[in-house]
Amino acid sequence: MMKKKIRSLFSNADICINLIGILYENKKNSSFYNIHTLFPSILAKLSKEYRLKHFVHLSALGINEAIDSKYAKSKLEGEKNIFNNFPLATVLRPSIVYSVDDNFTTNFMTLLNRLPFFPIYYSGKTKFMPIHCSDLTDIIYNIIIKNINSKIVECVGPETISFKEVIKRLLSLIDKRRILIPMPFPLAVITARMFQLMPNPLLTLDQLRLLRYDNILSGKYKSNFDIGIPSRKYFNDEVKKYCHMWREGGQFSTEKYFIRENSKGK
Repeated sequence: MMKKKIRSLFSNADICINLIGILYENKKNSSFYNIHTLFPSILAKLSKEYRLKHFVHLSALGINEAIDSKYAKSKLEGEKNIFNNFPLATVLRPSIVYSVDDNFTTNFMTLLNRLPFFPIYYSGKTKFMPIHCSDLTDIIYNIIIKNINSKIVECVGPETISFKEVIKRLLSLIDKRRILIPMPFPLAVITARMFQLMPNPLLTLDQLRLLRYDNILSGKYKSNFDIGIPSRKYFNDEVKKYCHMWREGGQFSTEKYFIRENSKGK
């Protein structure tokens, strides 16, 4: 039934954009292999069969280096299968993608709002180049419009930020003070084993392995800047637009209300 539905979508399409991915495995069918390796291969074959003009696939940055991660391995195998079945595909490898509905900044701000302390893994030195979701959609749009094919493009934001700096920035944005505790690796493994038993785990062993590797430009492939599609949105500026949900006073903690109150007093 599912395959028939997918075929019906392809019969009326010129372009396929695959944004499907998972951060952790939970059910039997929701495995890294099924979602990141097998499914993209099926889409690539169908793209060839239906003679689509383009197939854009969202992968992930840093997967070449993370050789001990099942997530990274499944992403790499998926990319290989795509190019074997549809050589004209474009694979995008973004760094951490953030927005008001992400599983990155929102989860961290929730934890920072509730916990008196926060664990810092690998001394907080892991580097990221976070990219806002609207910058990423602009990249996808321009790749289609400019007809960029047969490439791996690394997609990053305009800043390089360490994990510890990300946490500090989020604390500042939600106006909270928390103790940041360096987490020894053996203890991190124990906590990850416990967390991954939850329906929506805060951290898994595989994610802990991934966190060891920098999530920045490798220099092996062209970036969105190299192909003339620079990211323009900065981390603090964008998170500031929705972080009020984790601040005291909620929406009334935003600048527009401070401006109103100040104008009334004059």
